[in-house]
Amino acid sequence: MAELSCEGRTTRDINAEIRRLVAAGEAVTVRSPGARHNLAVALLERGEVVFEGSVGYYCAGLMDGAAVRVRGSAGWGLAESMLSGEVVVEGSAGNSAGAAIRGGTVVVLGDSGARTGVSMKNGVILVTGSCGYMSGFMGQGGKLIVCGDAAEALGDSMYETVCFVGGRIADLGNDAVVVESTDEDKEFLDAALARYVPSSLRANLPDGGGFRKVVAGRKLWNFDKAEWRTWEEAL
Repeated sequence: MAELSCEGRTTRDINAEIRRLVAAGEAVTVRSPGARHNLAVALLERGEVVFEGSVGYYCAGLMDGAAVRVRGSAGWGLAESMLSGEVVVEGSAGNSAGAAIRGGTVVVLGDSGARTGVSMKNGVILVTGSCGYMSGFMGQGGKLIVCGDAAEALGDSMYETVCFVGGRIADLGNDAVVVESTDEDKEFLDAALARYVPSSLRANLPDGGGFRKVVAGRKLWNFDKAEWRTWEEAL
């Protein structure tokens, strides 16, 4: 296990050192991150990076294959555009966590801000707390799991992303509908919770059968001039 301190170093230097250590096969512990922005971006190899403290905006963005853990909270854009890998935040995350991810898993063991999973293409986002407004907005694939409450406009203008909510849904977004969960959905949720959520948190969370499933109603998938009022209401 290699250790790296952020004190007295630029973000560019920190990221270069993280990449060098990961390429050498080292697991890396990063100390004193000080909520800096853009840490651990563009990690394109498998490896393990642990931040001992909170990080700023866009941590672990543009990543492909690494496992990143934040022993604190994270700012905006956590894991933005991740291709594959795993990002776990032990605190809360700011707006747009998991934005545009194409694969991998993002876990927030607290609350997440507005637009969680915005434009996600694939992968899994799991939030053990609640999420902010317009989460799942324009989601094109993958699964968003929120164990707590979901704020306004959940799933607005989604395509094939599936949202699961264990708490209260303040308001569904345009063309989002609640449907019946399948046995396969419940098994998937139980497996995800068992894998990523510590047992100390599980007791306060619903099991796989306690989530509501939200999908696209498909009315906005294709424009039909005969239904132009549907589109007008969505704008």
